[in-house]
Amino acid sequence: MNALRRTVYFTGIVALCAWVLVPIYFIALGAFGGRIGVFRWPKSILPTDTSLAAMQLFLQVEGVGQAMVNSIIAACITMALSIALGAPAGYALARFTFPGQNAYRLLILLTRAFPLAILALPLTVAFIRIGLYDTAFGVALIHTALALPFAALVSASLFQAIPRELEEAAWVFGCTRLQAFLKVVLPLALPGIAATAIFAFVISWNEVFAASVLTVRNRTLTAYLLTVLAESPLHFRFAGGFLLIVPSIVFIFAVRKYLFAMWGIANR
Repeated sequence: MNALRRTVYFTGIVALCAWVLVPIYFIALGAFGGRIGVFRWPKSILPTDTSLAAMQLFLQVEGVGQAMVNSIIAACITMALSIALGAPAGYALARFTFPGQNAYRLLILLTRAFPLAILALPLTVAFIRIGLYDTAFGVALIHTALALPFAALVSASLFQAIPRELEEAAWVFGCTRLQAFLKVVLPLALPGIAATAIFAFVISWNEVFAASVLTVRNRTLTAYLLTVLAESPLHFRFAGGFLLIVPSIVFIFAVRKYLFAMWGIANR
């Protein structure tokens, strides 16, 4: 029975890894295989005739570099705002009891019920009036609204998993509530906060509709590629797709140790 469980377990891991990694691998083959590699049939699984020409030419296209900078700025602002607003909201949900608490949780989720297509025109008009239209900060505000419900609810679950007795012990030894939070609760919650940061970063990096509507000259990379790659050769499209994937993967690997540690907190 144990052997069967291990077999099922490792089979699931292999299937999940293949589901995630195989598409990335073939996108990389298309990005670095050039025109010949993209249209070769039958396809070669191993990388042959690899070339950086398509990627180099793609990076030299006017506007790609600035669009990448705009995406990074918007994603970093989204990440910071999601943590700064979501973590306190999650702590309040986990540690305090107040009237309408369950309704508040539901309202947080309902913010995702309004499609951006309906809100596009009023948001555009409002952003033009207050001077946030066609700015990375304006795009980041919308992306924060998309990521904030997840940030608040995940933070609440994490703070609930951290025993309240640890804070009470810190109070006994002279810490204020803020000091107990900073010295005891926050270090234990860092894995979950890292997961929240990853989610917020990926949402902002991949989002295209709001970025396309709310920007004209200062587009993010996804919005810029949506217009540039519409009539581009296929190997250029693979290069653009690979360029969109790489930053998210690098960021996830940079904070992977916090993700692994998160399982320990969630099971306490």
